[in-house]
Amino acid sequence: MQLLVSPRSVEEATHSLSADIIDVKRPQEGSLGANFPSVIRKIRALTTKPVSAAIGDFDYRPGGASLAALGAASAGADYIKIGLMFQGNEHAREVIRAVVHAVKDDYPEKLVVIAAYSDNDRINSISPFATVPLAAAEGADVVMVDTGKKDGRSTLAFMPEATLISFIRSAHDHGLRTAIAGGLTFPDIPILKRVNPDIIGVRGMVCGGDRNATIRPELVEQVLKMIR
Repeated sequence: MQLLVSPRSVEEATHSLSADIIDVKRPQEGSLGANFPSVIRKIRALTTKPVSAAIGDFDYRPGGASLAALGAASAGADYIKIGLMFQGNEHAREVIRAVVHAVKDDYPEKLVVIAAYSDNDRINSISPFATVPLAAAEGADVVMVDTGKKDGRSTLAFMPEATLISFIRSAHDHGLRTAIAGGLTFPDIPILKRVNPDIIGVRGMVCGGDRNATIRPELVEQVLKMIR
């Protein structure tokens, strides 16, 4: 299980370098808020570790999503991550296809992450389970679960352990890697170790519980020790 930490700035990225994956986002723009290309480039220059970049919580806009995905890839991100904040399997398929082609036509080595939301019922978005076969069929690499609404409730409040295990099993059966994020806390780590996704994504946990605070390097190290 790898640790992905989500800094919002170059300074915060310097506090995150012991993580396995450095994930560039802008929390004030949403769960998967996109940051600026210059920030991605500068963080890419800091480390040889993989860099991920969120491109946004998207409604049904395949053209906008594909352009944003190509921008993140060209800025240096190794993982390009989009959130599907809308309903409809065929619309989701079209957006996933657009993002995969935008990235992999020019950067075949880069990885596309398709994120759905554990609280999909309350935000009226596609189910994480529905994204799995769509992501696999369209050539994405990773499926992720996050929370769309950041109000202190974690993914585990909406998808308990058994449900997450089923999601991960389905993804692996489709040849996809998995990532779990969304308001995770230190007490969640034993459950996450049992669930055993390929990646866990954190921000608030390593900011002392407030995702709007600053990443603390000692908390990144603490998470790493607990999951190893």
